[in-house]
Amino acid sequence: MGQTPAPKKRPPFTRLHAVIILASIMFIATVASFFSNDVEATRNVHPVQLIKLNEQALSQIHASITSSANNIKNVSHVLQANEATEQDQEPEQQIQPLATLKQTTVKIKSGHSLSSIFRKHHFSHQDLYRIMKTGSAAKALLNLQLGHTLLIESNDQGQIHSLAYQINHLQTINVARIEDDFTIEINNKSIEKRVNFSEGRIQSSLFEAGKQAGLSDALVMEMAGLFGWDIDFALDIRQGDHFSILYEEQFIDGKKYQTGTILAAEFTSRGKSFKAIRFTDQSGRTSYYTPKGLSMRKTFLRSPVDFRRISSRFGKRKHPVLNRMRLHKGVDYAARRGTPIQSSGDGKIIFKGRKGGYGRVVIVQHGSRYQTLYAHMNGFKRGMRVGKYVKQGQTIGFVGSSGRATGPHLHYEFRVNGSHRNPLTVKLPNAAPIKSAFKDDFLVHAERLLAQLNTHKPTQIALNEE
Repeated sequence: MGQTPAPKKRPPFTRLHAVIILASIMFIATVASFFSNDVEATRNVHPVQLIKLNEQALSQIHASITSSANNIKNVSHVLQANEATEQDQEPEQQIQPLATLKQTTVKIKSGHSLSSIFRKHHFSHQDLYRIMKTGSAAKALLNLQLGHTLLIESNDQGQIHSLAYQINHLQTINVARIEDDFTIEINNKSIEKRVNFSEGRIQSSLFEAGKQAGLSDALVMEMAGLFGWDIDFALDIRQGDHFSILYEEQFIDGKKYQTGTILAAEFTSRGKSFKAIRFTDQSGRTSYYTPKGLSMRKTFLRSPVDFRRISSRFGKRKHPVLNRMRLHKGVDYAARRGTPIQSSGDGKIIFKGRKGGYGRVVIVQHGSRYQTLYAHMNGFKRGMRVGKYVKQGQTIGFVGSSGRATGPHLHYEFRVNGSHRNPLTVKLPNAAPIKSAFKDDFLVHAERLLAQLNTHKPTQIALNEE
């Protein structure tokens, strides 16, 4: 069946049309008036006079028509000019309403991705595509972290106006719309560093003293690590031992962000004081040194495991399994099964496997003079093999009770040129001291920090830049 054509739209009725119609009515009324007067006047007129009267009437009609036409023309020009002026002024007078934007805040949960968030909130996937094409910075949006926040501004049609995602406390990704494209940038907040001072005295334990001094457990552990080569914190600590510490605190926008590192510290144990100073040389290497520039770090750890107690010391003893006197060539550290065992120094594994009553054993060669042995392991760290080089503090195995052992512990031996030495008392060689090229800078830096440490006043000091 054929479709009925749509009716044509009538043009709009304007003021110009009204003027033309009014002028036409006036013209018709004028002509009618002329004819009515002429008929009345010529009833008793001679034919020649009638012709002259008609000629005069026609002349007047013509003049009237011409005048009406000119008036219509003038009115038309004026109206068209007014309409043109109004059209020209209209864009300037018209007020464009601002687009209404809505904010959507999303806290990232398990399973969230940018695509799933856009789909759930009906945001434009074309905008998502454009955002991901803005540059390498957009890659951070591919791995949204749990608990972080995503802030999106959009209009009612789901088009994105802006997007902000906090990567961490210091970095935020900002996406902004420019017409049909997007720009992206990563803003980095600046960290303000402040120096704080604290001191404490041992009454029951190091951690309790640290807590009373306002130090975090992590900072106490860092301090123990600094002096751990010279002080055995499991055996040497006595009531009355004391410490003082300068440490860094970091602030963002005036609020504390986190506790930084130790800048200088002093620990007095059994009347003997040890001092450590942090320094970064011009090559970028950071380490801790004594006031004379010797490294606080020794080439060997004093204790290669986090132990509860020493269950057996170096020297002659009655063997708990063989039940006879025998030289105990190492130290036994009682610890929970599975506790990580660390290599006490840099070196190369020269043995890994079972060794009689030692059970599972790893032996590490350190240079030409030193060897360390780790026995009764529950298992080896994956990847450990003969010939592999390990670093100081690297996990090589786990505490167990393999071989002749009455319970889980680490048997640790320290050998110098093949001779067994007591791991608890042997003098450990220092790591390399500060390089001579940087020593003058270090001495100036150390003097300033030690002066602050000795005055026990928590005033601001200049930090050694890293």
